[in-house]
Amino acid sequence: MLVLFESPSGYAIFKVLDESKVQAADDLHELFANPEKAANSVKLKHFKKFEDTTEALAATTAAVEGKLSKTLKKVLKKIVAKEAHEELAVADAKLGQAIKEKMNLTCVYSPATQELMRGIRAHIDSLISGGLLVVFVSLLFYIYSYNIFSWNQGFSQQPKKFKKIIILSLLDDLDKELNNYIMRCREWYGWHFPEGKVVTDHIAFAKIIKKMGVRTNAASCDMSEILPEEIEKQVVDLAQVSMGTEISEEDIINISYLADQIIEITEYRGQLYDYLKNRMTAMAPNLTLLVGELVGARLISHAGSLLNLAKHPASTVQILGAEKALFRALKTRKDTPKYGLIYHASLVGQCNPKNKGKISRMLAAKCALAVRYDALAEETSTEMGIEQRAKLESRLRSWDEGGKGTKSTPKPDKWTNQSELKMYDNAQDFNIPAPKKRKIEELDEED
Repeated sequence: MLVLFESPSGYAIFKVLDESKVQAADDLHELFANPEKAANSVKLKHFKKFEDTTEALAATTAAVEGKLSKTLKKVLKKIVAKEAHEELAVADAKLGQAIKEKMNLTCVYSPATQELMRGIRAHIDSLISGGLLVVFVSLLFYIYSYNIFSWNQGFSQQPKKFKKIIILSLLDDLDKELNNYIMRCREWYGWHFPEGKVVTDHIAFAKIIKKMGVRTNAASCDMSEILPEEIEKQVVDLAQVSMGTEISEEDIINISYLADQIIEITEYRGQLYDYLKNRMTAMAPNLTLLVGELVGARLISHAGSLLNLAKHPASTVQILGAEKALFRALKTRKDTPKYGLIYHASLVGQCNPKNKGKISRMLAAKCALAVRYDALAEETSTEMGIEQRAKLESRLRSWDEGGKGTKSTPKPDKWTNQSELKMYDNAQDFNIPAPKKRKIEELDEED
């Protein structure tokens, strides 16, 4: 029996010296109790070292997907094919199935082979001739683990391969928490200064609490950097005639702490949004121009990756995110939804309600083209997105003006058959005279 062992530094083919001892999985740990016993159980037959980390990462990625890498194919053809009658023990059932289909080799995957792999892994530094430093192997293991985890989660260092936007959930959570904090802060401070509701901006309201404290300090505080002059004057006048209750200094301190949290979370959310905007501009610039950063990121996140979104047709992009409504409509035999996540795009929002379905269909078609260009083109630019958005905006303007919009090909005039009605002229006919009937008297005279 041969054993295919995958290490961070390369592929190793081991020969099991005594197959009868490795049949039971319970006794294998005794065969690998120390390096001497391990050397008496298996012997290194061949070792193929990876040339660089790129080749190692490609081989590991192929193994995770259950496929054969080019390096593994060469090793199997060179070593294992010579002993085709031998069984090959593998660490993954999918990989064994792929080897069996491609190389026509008998592969074994069982609990005994798993214990065998575990024993080889424990003494890999002594089993490979020439030796490999344990620290070096451990370092390679951590590097490959990080790369495989990044690949598995859909991340990549290259903007074109950046597949999944996890930051959306964080933005949604921050919006919920920030809204909750703001409502509690307004309610809490409203007992002391209810007239402060004239300040509609939440961040400005939090800054006023930090600046003013109690309402009696409104006249002595300079709020010109926070509020416009008219609203500042209105706040000062209302503070003098406020109907609010008095609160203690401890309450003001706690309200100020809450205002600090609001300001910090708002600033952090702005930083996250800028980060998301930069990532979307680098990854899908044309899609971002059409639907915006948040809607584009939600479409990519819902599809799983940029490449998966590029595989969807325009009809799927249009209703992406409305799957529950779609299946409910199909089940009840009612009208299917006209839009999903794409409804939150600015172009759909500024359209009339009766034309939202039309603009959603058109925008989905343009998005399907844009995302394919962003995902598959070697060099992407924003010319396509700018051109398609200009066409959509032109169509919106034509609908607002009451026109039907311009069409790519003019509609031909309706053809009508103009036939002339001709009357039949009976005068042109030649009538043969009918023979006269002779009377009985004439017949008698002839006789």
